[in-house]
Amino acid sequence: MSQMIDFLAAPAFAAGGDASGGGSMLSLLPLIIIFVVFYFLLIRPQQKRAKQHKEMVAALKKGDEVATNGGTAGVIVKVGDNFIDLQIAEQVVIKVQRHAVAAMLPKGTLKSS
Repeated sequence: MSQMIDFLAAPAFAAGGDASGGGSMLSLLPLIIIFVVFYFLLIRPQQKRAKQHKEMVAALKKGDEVATNGGTAGVIVKVGDNFIDLQIAEQVVIKVQRHAVAAMLPKGTLKSS
């Protein structure tokens, strides 16, 4: 019985691996490379877009032509801290949250359509 235990235990000790730890650092290298690629392809561009959107929303002023996330386009008639009043047609003004503005349109865009 003792020989049977010795026979089974010997491979377990032999499979212990490299004691220097060099193999574990090498196995982490692909994970580190994947993180770096994700950072430069996904995370960094998203942070840049978020910063640009925040700056655009902070710069909104009366008379700007904007498009909202819902696709509504209009001219800003009043700017508040959290909301803007957006004129979408003659005598039709709606209240929209500032962060819902998706893009600023070039001047004259709404007049030509």
